[in-house]
Amino acid sequence: MSRMETTWRDMLPVPPGPRVPSPGTILPRCTILVPMEHDASYKLLFSHSRMVEDLLRGFVHEAWVRDVDFTTLERVSDSQISDDLHSRRDDLVWRVRWGPDWLYLYLLLEFQSTVDRYMAVRVLVYVGLLYQALIRVGQLPPSGKLPPVVPIVLYNGRGRWTAPRTVESLVETIPPSLAPYCPRLRYVLLDEGRYAERQLAPLRNLVAALCRLENSREPADVQRVLGALLDWLQAPADDSLRRAFTVWLRRVLLPARLPGVEMPEVYDLVEMHTMLAERVVEWTQRWKEEGLQQGQVQEARAMVLEAVAAHFGETPHDIAVTVQRMEDRETLHALLRQAITCPTLEAFREVLRTQG
Repeated sequence: MSRMETTWRDMLPVPPGPRVPSPGTILPRCTILVPMEHDASYKLLFSHSRMVEDLLRGFVHEAWVRDVDFTTLERVSDSQISDDLHSRRDDLVWRVRWGPDWLYLYLLLEFQSTVDRYMAVRVLVYVGLLYQALIRVGQLPPSGKLPPVVPIVLYNGRGRWTAPRTVESLVETIPPSLAPYCPRLRYVLLDEGRYAERQLAPLRNLVAALCRLENSREPADVQRVLGALLDWLQAPADDSLRRAFTVWLRRVLLPARLPGVEMPEVYDLVEMHTMLAERVVEWTQRWKEEGLQQGQVQEARAMVLEAVAAHFGETPHDIAVTVQRMEDRETLHALLRQAITCPTLEAFREVLRTQG
């Protein structure tokens, strides 16, 4: 037996309880592929079934979600799914009962914080690799057909998601006779920043709380959300999830909003809530200053990309990605001049390489 066969058979045990099929039955599966940029703290949060359930219930408004039996949602494995997909060993895999039969949901989490124009192509590749793994280990329905895949992209970047959501929209316009050869795939998008506080605040939903924290404008906003989380996560069974939110707040959100500020050692949401209450006045001004600076940087990036599009008639993906990663406002202002004066795209690329 190969290492891949061992991995997948360990990942797909027979579900417990009275609904278990007879021995030897191969169970059908439904797969959900969720691409995102790797982020250990987000992975920690979505290692909890309540986060996955709230993601689907609150933000995937499609009919199939109504048939999911969330009481069966279970983490299966975080092993890599394919020998060809070495960088995806941190993916999260879940299973759940769907409809009248046992079906499986595979959530392969890759947390996306920048816009990738060709995300649909990446998802198409991931789905293909997942299918190859299922075929290799013989984990297909009795029909021998492949399970359906519902891709979901969770995006937490500052700007709005602008990438096409289908593979077809990335393919050159083709005559009808070639249409059958065009791959078809669409992903569900959760763009956290597009939701307003008035939409999220009434929801008793952990992913909505996460979005509110991501979109928070000052420490007092974080305090309000923490108060709700403390109310929702009181049970002893919620200890691990409370710690996961604490880790993300202390290591990711607060350092990003308050660079240079030493974060006190806190290990629980109650301590985090108390700490914010003690420092809310002191930190609010710093938070606003950092937000202003980040806004200025974002505006400078947008001006550079607009100048590139206006001057050269297009904004190539590699240039857009490089500019979006830049954090220094003065460098971006210098690039704006170059975007206007460089004679060719290659000349501008060379300027980018020297700045990088």
